[in-house]
Amino acid sequence: MKRITKKELFFEKTLKLISEKGFKATTMRDIAHELNFEVANVYNYIDSKESLLEDYLFSTLEEFVVYLDNIMNSSYSPVEKLKFVISKHVQYTLNKPYEVSLFVYEWRNLKGDKLEEFKLKRSGYISTVSNIIDEGISEGSLRKMDSEFATFMVISSMRWLFSMITNDDIKVNPIEIEKQLTDFIFKGIENK
Repeated sequence: MKRITKKELFFEKTLKLISEKGFKATTMRDIAHELNFEVANVYNYIDSKESLLEDYLFSTLEEFVVYLDNIMNSSYSPVEKLKFVISKHVQYTLNKPYEVSLFVYEWRNLKGDKLEEFKLKRSGYISTVSNIIDEGISEGSLRKMDSEFATFMVISSMRWLFSMITNDDIKVNPIEIEKQLTDFIFKGIENK
């Protein structure tokens, strides 16, 4: 079993705390208390809460964009591409639920140019998913429907998953979750 470093433990506990309390409500004092640190020691790991948020949000978004680009550049059909999008999202969320929690809820706490940059990149991701759906509708593998509605239905169906994974009372089987989510989405949009 891999031994966790102090740095990894710091970020794991900090992300969990922010996920539970919310970004605005979490103070540097809270982070220090959670880790039995003096507040000054927190700054050995991060410059500020804002820089932590920026780093995680843009890192998560970049990982999403990379896997989406790989899917888009594949020779698979739109239905297969969409299934890969769902699969990759489930896998990523299972591995990094607190990062996804930040991504879903806390991006609004970015400021100025970083907020605008994030919104632009996130819109690009959503637009790419929409293009997959448009292609599927055009070729007849997905039923005729408003593609914007279908896109947001797909994305909304995936975004809550982290809350299930971070709930200690729920046992999560990754294979079953992926299958159930894929089946749920495709029962609504697949043309059969």
